[in-house]
Amino acid sequence: MIVVMEEGAGEALVQQVIDRMVEMEFTVHRSTGLVHTVLGGVGPEERIDPQEFEVMEGVKEAHRIMSPYKLASRHFRPGGTVVKVREVEIGGEEMVLMAGPCSVESKEQIRRCAEVVAEAGGKVIRGGAFKPRSSPYSFQGLGEEGLQMMREAADAHGLLVISEVMDSSQIPLMMRYSDLLQVGARNMQNFNLLRELSKIRKPILLKRGIAATIEELLLSAEYVLSGGNYEVILCERGIRTFESYTRNTMDLSAIPVVHKLSHLPIVADPSHGTGRRDQVIPMARAAVAAGADGLLVEMHPDPDHARSDGAQSLRPEQLIELSRQLKMIAPAVGRKM
Repeated sequence: MIVVMEEGAGEALVQQVIDRMVEMEFTVHRSTGLVHTVLGGVGPEERIDPQEFEVMEGVKEAHRIMSPYKLASRHFRPGGTVVKVREVEIGGEEMVLMAGPCSVESKEQIRRCAEVVAEAGGKVIRGGAFKPRSSPYSFQGLGEEGLQMMREAADAHGLLVISEVMDSSQIPLMMRYSDLLQVGARNMQNFNLLRELSKIRKPILLKRGIAATIEELLLSAEYVLSGGNYEVILCERGIRTFESYTRNTMDLSAIPVVHKLSHLPIVADPSHGTGRRDQVIPMARAAVAAGADGLLVEMHPDPDHARSDGAQSLRPEQLIELSRQLKMIAPAVGRKM
């Protein structure tokens, strides 16, 4: 249930409503906007009675939320959520570029990547230190050493760091080096991991699973939100279909659908979405036109010799060219870069 307070309702009136919701065994989540305070209550379905709250002093309106995801719903924050990390805002007016290699391989490689990302106007460098690979014989990442390398390279160029967390035991380590924690497609429904991430106060980028519906993606986000971490960014990275020409099928329709259903920002990953270097730039352009709040792109100084995902990684000059094109596309859809 959502309770919207009247404009200017004082703290005493807000607390009175919260106390009543708690009395009715609801868990209360508060969202304070520029005009209205919104209270989201999650509790016993049989006790949800909007009329009981609509007559309370200071309440503008109350609604029963029928969707299975309550806190991820657009009703909870009608104005949308902007995730701010230092000076970077994801979900705001600016379209944010995040780029880097699939995995950190060496100091020289990640330093070169950071130089290119900064030159392209990117704000975040991505790179894996722990890699969930389909084969146990594939390169698994450099672990903490890789995180240290990426942090140093990012700091040298004023960039933020995003890297994938695979297990709850890695969270303390990732917190030391990363500004944003990524949950990969394979872990989208790792609910134990999501519960642990709900307890921290660091932004989580949640990727859509390879066979997940949009509703399932939003329900996974709900796990993080329900624990009190409201800094969640969704990511469309392609789903598995019967098509075999591309690695995955990039579901660009998910971007406007998510914006309609949820207040959470959503970025697009055209690298995993297609698995083909020649398709990354066209799909990146299309994602921005569709309303993506940012892009997560793989780029490698020498993709032909990359230890993972070289076939879908842009070359440095291609990332620079993509950035140039996006600076023309973004204003056409009311964004800037």
